[in-house]
Amino acid sequence: MRKKVWKTCLALVTVGALAAGCGTNNSSGTNTSNTGGTSNATSTSGKTIKVGLVTDTGGLNDNSFNHLAYVGMQEAKQQLPNIQTSVVQSQSESDYVPNLSHFAQDGYDLVIAVGYLMADAVQQVAKEYPKTHFLIIDDSITGIPNVASAIFQSQQAGYLAGVVAGMVQKNHLLKNINSHNTVGVVGGQEIPPVDTYIAGFQQGFHSVDPTGKVIVEYTNSFSDEAAGSQYAQNEIAQGADIIFPVAGGTGIGSIKAAQSAKVYAIGVDTDQSYLAPGTVITSAIKRVDTSVFDTIKAVQDGTFKSGVNNFDLSNNGVGIAPLMSGLPKSVTDAVNQAKQQILSGKVQVSTTVQK
Repeated sequence: MRKKVWKTCLALVTVGALAAGCGTNNSSGTNTSNTGGTSNATSTSGKTIKVGLVTDTGGLNDNSFNHLAYVGMQEAKQQLPNIQTSVVQSQSESDYVPNLSHFAQDGYDLVIAVGYLMADAVQQVAKEYPKTHFLIIDDSITGIPNVASAIFQSQQAGYLAGVVAGMVQKNHLLKNINSHNTVGVVGGQEIPPVDTYIAGFQQGFHSVDPTGKVIVEYTNSFSDEAAGSQYAQNEIAQGADIIFPVAGGTGIGSIKAAQSAKVYAIGVDTDQSYLAPGTVITSAIKRVDTSVFDTIKAVQDGTFKSGVNNFDLSNNGVGIAPLMSGLPKSVTDAVNQAKQQILSGKVQVSTTVQK
């Protein structure tokens, strides 16, 4: 693919300029497993480390994985010495290569690509700029010595969220839970980072409520709140009283639709309870912020390794947010039991969506 010219209409956003959504606490001590990687261990102690973050089309205000990447970078700037940061938001997929190239051309030490859809762009640009370190979120790139990948076992988080939904639905644990025995999922696109969440959610829900129905629909967008709202309304009209959006910024519309309909939602990627208090039961979480923080620190320490870093329940790389107040202890007990079954290997969580 021909290298594209940097688009001047895309303004760089410095870290201090972003209107923050919600913060998360970084767990920089998380132990991640690296597979197939090589070390690029040149110490940069005392040097200013320049970090550039390129969002996907969902943008920084998606209250999801792009936002979490920003949070991790911001925490690195606050907690580590000599970190300089900049962000650029992609307006379309055609922006990925020029955005990544811009930071590499400007001598940035680490360029972070947020999202599975940027994999081809990262592989192209990383080969053109072998002295620049790259991190891609949600895709496995191996065999390129300057690229690290952060992969999250989102199906495990989805499973736990599904257990919560199943308990609430089957036992009518919240006001306005109906008798349709139906929950809904609003996906962004049919891509692995989305489908792993959904597959786990389906399996976890059916482990508690085998006869329940899970409606799954895709909006084909991570930034269209109106579409998220419409799809959620369609599922609510079919009897769904718990909506699980896995759609970045599009999911904000789904959560608001659930709130308006006086039903419930389960958030994704970060604790999204603040979006609709009294509506969001819990959230399936993946620690994108941790992966970003740890990679920045590795570049600073000269311990950057290429290859795949895995985040799962065993290293607190995925999980669920605190449950809505008022739910009985039986829900917490069911979640803890499910977590132990996954950790012990008794439960193997699928990554394939059931249709």
